[in-house]
Amino acid sequence: MKKSDFYYYLPPELIAQTPLADRSASRLLVLNRKNGGITHTDFKNLGDYLNPGDCLVINDTKVLPARLWGISKTETRIEILLLKRTENLWEALARPGKKARTGDALAFGKNLTGKIVKTLENGNRLIEFSYQGVFEEVLDELGEMPLPPYITQKLDDKSRYQTVYAEHEGSAAAPTAGLHFTDGMLSTLQNNGIIVARLTLHVGLGTFRPVKAENIAEHHMHEEYFIIDAKNCDIINETRKSGGRVIAVGTTSCRTLETVADKSGFASPQSGNTGIFIYPGYNFKTVDGIITNFHLPESTLIMLVSAFSSREIILRAYEEAIKEGYRFFSFGDAMLIV
Repeated sequence: MKKSDFYYYLPPELIAQTPLADRSASRLLVLNRKNGGITHTDFKNLGDYLNPGDCLVINDTKVLPARLWGISKTETRIEILLLKRTENLWEALARPGKKARTGDALAFGKNLTGKIVKTLENGNRLIEFSYQGVFEEVLDELGEMPLPPYITQKLDDKSRYQTVYAEHEGSAAAPTAGLHFTDGMLSTLQNNGIIVARLTLHVGLGTFRPVKAENIAEHHMHEEYFIIDAKNCDIINETRKSGGRVIAVGTTSCRTLETVADKSGFASPQSGNTGIFIYPGYNFKTVDGIITNFHLPESTLIMLVSAFSSREIILRAYEEAIKEGYRFFSFGDAMLIV
């Protein structure tokens, strides 16, 4: 299939720039993945489309406030975006790259300095930080949330780019399908017989990397670290045995579930890196439903949801969402595909 097969035109004014005051006030488009039937509702009504015994699988990763602004000895302002920790060093993006040379020292505040110790083959930098206290606390004070490039407005409240159930720090981007849930909504769903299982996948910036190959089969998918334990695998497997549906909250949960599933669709406890690329023609083993936001044209994410339904049905649903004025992307509205 071609990358251009997944293109659609989105009016720029439909790109959500800020989160809603009430997380669960987002709109919800419910899509029948077989026949393309559409129902318009609100996210707070999600429970109307779930059955007792269904299992929501959430990604409890926590986003690092990973964007830092450093000043070099030549007074140049350098943007540093932390990607992952490698022993006592951090791999990071640096902009402007020409001004961030190996050996350069950067000052980020009175309690944080860094030295660029190496430039990697992919252009990323390895940085060694010096600080007093706990690094995560220093980062929380000085860092900004690494919002995607299509969001141009400043986020006043860092917590709004975290899910209410975020626990394990390590993501460079939020698992945005989960941003719609409140603690109260999750409690209500569980009181009504909906089961919740957890896994962790640390979302990398590769999620925003465009597909460059016109033949999508030639695209090299980025890898992301995941972990799922025996307890949560048991919850998912018992759901399948009892006839309940396994519903992935977000494409990150979906990719992890499909990574850890055997041929019969049962999950086993694992950790490691997954570079699974799901596009039309893929046969899903575990996932019966997906809660997801609306994705960028020609992205790996719209290819994944097209694999779960069909390209034609997904693009028709997107066309309907645009006509109805839905809000798109990270802070936008949601879809339930079942």
